[in-house]
Amino acid sequence: MDARAAGSMLELGEEAGARATGPNGRDALELLERRLDELLAAIAWFVDAGRTDEALRLATALYRFWITKQRFAEGAVWFDRVLASPGGDDLVRGKAVLYAGFMPFWMGDDERAADLFGQALEIGRRVGDAPLTSQALGGLSRVALRTDVAEGRRLAAEALAVSDAADDEPGRSNALHLLGVGAQIAGDLPEAREWMTQRLALVRATGNEFLIGSEACNLSMVERQLGDLDAAEALAREALEIDARAGTQFTTPFAISGLASIATEREQFERAATLVGAAEAIMEAQGMAWPPDERPHYDHLLATLPAAMGNTAFEKARAHGRAMAVPEAVDFALEPRPAG
Repeated sequence: MDARAAGSMLELGEEAGARATGPNGRDALELLERRLDELLAAIAWFVDAGRTDEALRLATALYRFWITKQRFAEGAVWFDRVLASPGGDDLVRGKAVLYAGFMPFWMGDDERAADLFGQALEIGRRVGDAPLTSQALGGLSRVALRTDVAEGRRLAAEALAVSDAADDEPGRSNALHLLGVGAQIAGDLPEAREWMTQRLALVRATGNEFLIGSEACNLSMVERQLGDLDAAEALAREALEIDARAGTQFTTPFAISGLASIATEREQFERAATLVGAAEAIMEAQGMAWPPDERPHYDHLLATLPAAMGNTAFEKARAHGRAMAVPEAVDFALEPRPAG
């Protein structure tokens, strides 16, 4: 690796990273995966050469790859390495710190995530950058929603106010998502539907398939709780289909778990238990922790299904789901609903 090759990798990483959430996202992610060894070697070269800004930029460019491919531990290692480098532009560092926070967050390390999001917030406020400030408030909101829903909702509302004042549409979109999640966790389901519907309309307009799938999955959960099982099923299926089309699995276990809850409501208990096992296996393989809005519904399935079908039958169907490869689990989840 030399300066020219490292520069080429930075250009490739930033270009592919920008495409990773769009209609050609699968191609971009596959390109990043094929060239990952070279991209990581470039990060190491920039760090060793004292070119901190380039190292931070390339790690940030790989953020979407690490998230969508569920390689959180790997991402955390590389973010820690570049963030240990001294100097660099404040805003470039702030963005890297923000994205670094999502690696421990999805692994359930809330203390480390809150520390990183807090650092990003301090930088955003110090340099007067509204998008960074709003996104950092959103990161802190995500952490708070696991233990203090009221505080999580307050932080999300503050993030929305910051984004609205700066006419920052991506920040506004993120804040709407968090306000919807907070309302859903608090049981304010009509309010959650309103926030999530607004957010889904925004991301559909941008064509960001990653966010479309994520928000469709969130709204599915709310529609199910409000009693519209057909709408809930359509949204969960859409999320699964987007993941399959993009070649990612980030939303897949949540959509499968949502379909398990829908099947339970319809008293299709064996199907529900099989889907539970499939979702669990994917979560464990990814090293992911259930997020605060998903965990209560997963726990409800674990309590409801054994009581409804008997523990032996539940464990047998659950084991069958756990043994499925991901494509098989997705195909099973997308099977047409039996008549009646």
